Amino acid sequence: MPRAGLTTRGVVAAAAGITDREGLSALTVTRVAEAVDVKPPSLYNHVDGLQALVRLVALDGIDRLAEVCRTAVMGRSGSDGLKALARAYQAFALKHPGVYPLTQIARPDDADFTAAARRVVEPVLALLAGFGLPDAELVHAARTVRSVLHGFVMLQTQSGFGLNVSVDESFEWMLDALERGLSGRGA
Repeated sequence: MPRAGLTTRGVVAAAAGITDREGLSALTVTRVAEAVDVKPPSLYNHVDGLQALVRLVALDGIDRLAEVCRTAVMGRSGSDGLKALARAYQAFALKHPGVYPLTQIARPDDADFTAAARRVVEPVLALLAGFGLPDAELVHAARTVRSVLHGFVMLQTQSGFGLNVSVDESFEWMLDALERGLSGRGA
């Protein structure tokens, strides 16, 4: 019988916390059971093993990233919207260094992942349409924005910037360059 008050959402939150603090390699059923104060077999009332738990952590992360993106672009357009999106995306990746990489894996054979990923991409596509890009270029632009942001935040979260130059200034420089490129392609 499940422990009173323990929910699948609580198990996923505990697993996400472990993943963010200690990395995905630290995530085990035993470790999560300890975190929620139950015996490991009790977790199976909420998840079907480690792979299923990792999947749920990834889906939860994608949902949270989608909300971050949607909120960031709401009521904004152009350069203001792009910078708000990028800063929110960066903040999410820095706050969730273990979960963030799990949000970036395409799983076209999983309908839940496809739907969740669409919720991340929709506000990005809406924002990019405001740059006057032809419809045929919107996916290319979204992939470019995602690639630029992903590359930067992965380097940042993995201590990949060693030169004595402000990372924040580099981020703003990158955003200005990206905005100029998008504006130059627009109608």
